[in-house]
Amino acid sequence: MAFVDYYKVLGIERNASQDDIKKAYRKLARKYHPDLNPNDEDAKKRFQEVNEANEVLTDPEKRKKYDQYGEHWKHGEAYEQAQQQQRSRGASGGSTGNPFDGFDFDYSGNYDTGEFSDFFEQMFGSRRGGGRQTKFRGNDYHSILELTLQQAYTTHQQTFTVNGKNIRITIPAGVENGQKIKLNGQGSEGVNGGPNGDLYIEFSILSDPHFQRKGNDLYTTQNIDLYTALLGGETVVETFAGKIRVKIKPETQNETKIRLKGKGFPLYKKDGQFGDLYVTLHVKLPTNLSDKEKELFQQLANLKK
Repeated sequence: MAFVDYYKVLGIERNASQDDIKKAYRKLARKYHPDLNPNDEDAKKRFQEVNEANEVLTDPEKRKKYDQYGEHWKHGEAYEQAQQQQRSRGASGGSTGNPFDGFDFDYSGNYDTGEFSDFFEQMFGSRRGGGRQTKFRGNDYHSILELTLQQAYTTHQQTFTVNGKNIRITIPAGVENGQKIKLNGQGSEGVNGGPNGDLYIEFSILSDPHFQRKGNDLYTTQNIDLYTALLGGETVVETFAGKIRVKIKPETQNETKIRLKGKGFPLYKKDGQFGDLYVTLHVKLPTNLSDKEKELFQQLANLKK
């Protein structure tokens, strides 16, 4: 298998920060997402490479090993253990020969792929079979799943693709922005019969044009006319659960905030429990008044004096 440079996959420098990696991953994941590129095998392959690169480079330990060992980073720890054992045997009066002499390890990121690969085949078993077979756990995958606020409000099932595999999950109502869940065994396959890695899904909740979420409470604004504000009446407020009629008290002031108990966001994995909805009332003044309306307002002003 040809060596894949994860930095080139994401289009970043080797000294890129975690923020740089995250930004690059999100941009490319959206560009090559299978849902946006149906029946495009090249986009599917690129999407897999982008996810794999992100999974390794966002993990400080994995990134360190990748920078040191390149395509063999998964076995770097075992190599280090073998070196330590050899040094221990030498210090105790055993064999002083180093079985790793002759292998050119260039820690700057350039690798002598011939002898370097031969060494790892001797340690962990040739790709062609034979040799020592050591089990290794598969890599964990990390994926970002975007949801609208409306989707996060309702328990629903959703299918998405990670590294070419379609995964269907039930998303409970009330998930929060940045919340992560783990799917056991849904990462990459283990090596030599080792266990599969896991899949970590991070939810990214998109901004909503009408509602702002703070914890389990929702905030919105509602326009009412001057006459309703002065005399009282009703207004219809939109919620994620449907429209509701709200009574407006007489002489309601502009920017008055009313609380609708239990009309906010559902609590995560707590059926039937909701936060509150806070509605800020904006009183709209009438425009394009007729002469008669102006006369009536003048009369009202004179009465107040």
